[in-house]
Amino acid sequence: MEYSFLHYYLWGGALILALMLLLWLVSLLLKNSSIVDIFWGAGFVLSAWFYALLLPGPLSLRQGLFLALVTLWGMRLTLHILIRNWGKPEDFRYQKWREEAGRGWWIRSLFKVFLLQGILMWLISAPLLAAQYHYSQSHLIWLDYVALVIWAIGFFFEAAGDAQLVQFRANPAHKGKLLNTGVWKYTRHPNYFGDAAQWWAFYLFSLAAGAWWTVFSPLLMTFFLVKVSGVALLEKTLAETKPGYREYMQTTSAFIPWFPKK
Repeated sequence: MEYSFLHYYLWGGALILALMLLLWLVSLLLKNSSIVDIFWGAGFVLSAWFYALLLPGPLSLRQGLFLALVTLWGMRLTLHILIRNWGKPEDFRYQKWREEAGRGWWIRSLFKVFLLQGILMWLISAPLLAAQYHYSQSHLIWLDYVALVIWAIGFFFEAAGDAQLVQFRANPAHKGKLLNTGVWKYTRHPNYFGDAAQWWAFYLFSLAAGAWWTVFSPLLMTFFLVKVSGVALLEKTLAETKPGYREYMQTTSAFIPWFPKK
């Protein structure tokens, strides 16, 4: 029996709520709220597969391809953040909130960190359901192929940007220096651009299935990456602390890759 989109979407919200509550309890034991960052990518992967399991009928080739792309994006991101944060103290943002809240942080973190991110994850996950729910055919159409190209571009910039930055920081000779080669030559934030591009690709898969209204998902993700937790937050700090960063800002695109100015 096939239920409405909202029925499956609400079940997805229930799953995310349960996972966030569990993650919050683990954060209390570890005294580290930044573990929520590690879960961000994996949470979407679990949501996409959960939707697939709820939907009736066998898994189509198109659906399998879509799930594979979501899994590659989400698990690469989760593993990258896990390796980066392993053995390190709580992220400075959460440390600051912990100090400001004092003894009340244990309960405040539930609402300010875990439930807030859970709500965002649920809202943004809409195309992950719509791309599978509204499409009955197993073959790809031209819009799916466009989505594949955009996803590949996004995955390249995000993965290459993260890998090049890790390699750059691993060299002691680069301490205090600025990475402006590789993909970082064309955009100051290749990882954030790549992340946004992949979500626009997920939306195009959803659009191909007729769910044009899920456009709020990539818009939300792009807004947060550019204006809230990504570009804007880093730019403010780097411009004041990183030598040569202001000059880098004048020559290199902030988000969408482009050839540097002379």
